[in-house]
Amino acid sequence: MKKKWIFALAAILLMIGIAVPFAIGWALAAPVRISVGKAPSDLGAETVEFKSDSRAIVKGWWCPTVTSRCVILLLPGIRANRLSMVDRARFLRRAGYSVFLIDFQATGETKGDHITFGWKESRDAFAAVDFIHHVDPSARVTIIGSSLGGVAALLATPPLKVDALILESVYPTIEIATRNRMENYLGPIGRMFAPLFLMQMHRRIGVSPAQLHPIDHIAAVACPIFIMSGEKDRNTRPADTQKLFERARSAKRLWFVPNAGHVDLHRAAPHEYETRVLAFLANLPESK
Repeated sequence: MKKKWIFALAAILLMIGIAVPFAIGWALAAPVRISVGKAPSDLGAETVEFKSDSRAIVKGWWCPTVTSRCVILLLPGIRANRLSMVDRARFLRRAGYSVFLIDFQATGETKGDHITFGWKESRDAFAAVDFIHHVDPSARVTIIGSSLGGVAALLATPPLKVDALILESVYPTIEIATRNRMENYLGPIGRMFAPLFLMQMHRRIGVSPAQLHPIDHIAAVACPIFIMSGEKDRNTRPADTQKLFERARSAKRLWFVPNAGHVDLHRAAPHEYETRVLAFLANLPESK
């Protein structure tokens, strides 16, 4: 009888271990469509839309300043939308920068079938940069990408025509990101079930794990890069961020935000975040 209970318990645990990765995969990839409402009045925003190769009509807020020093494209994290970037937009506007906030495909007010962990979103980032250059061909462009937003900026092919990248909490590879999350949910045994999450990816969203390796793209980035991550981030751990930083070949900076988790780094240390970001932007080389 005791052996039967042990086998039954083992079977239950195995079923849970198999079910959890599939449930997490479904939850992370499912669209998060919501109405974001009107833009905050202090942003001076114009609601815009543009086509993307992701097959989406991307919705966003274009917020120009009269004497813009640069345009900052704000790319939100997974399952987030442009509202998550409003506080960043505010301090950048106060500092004299134009800002552009968008909803990636399958989030906010932009339609899409699945979140793709940066793959289709990279096409949205590409289209957003093209939109900026169409509105102002002489504009200097910097991207601030949070988590998936930073992944999208790196996966864009060919590399984005921008003057700088600020990357927050960006995973090096989807395998590492998956392993970390499985361990967070299931403990040390979780890494055993990480392949189950990856196995379903191509069937669910049409993207293979090999296509989701930002670390393989960062060496091709020619512009200055500022990489940051939370000291207590369990999704993108400090060692993961260090790997990404070491692979970068252009001028680069690194900051681990004290006591911060995965997001939101700006909210965790607003004064120091703003000081460091503005200093980075102020020291960018002039366009050639």
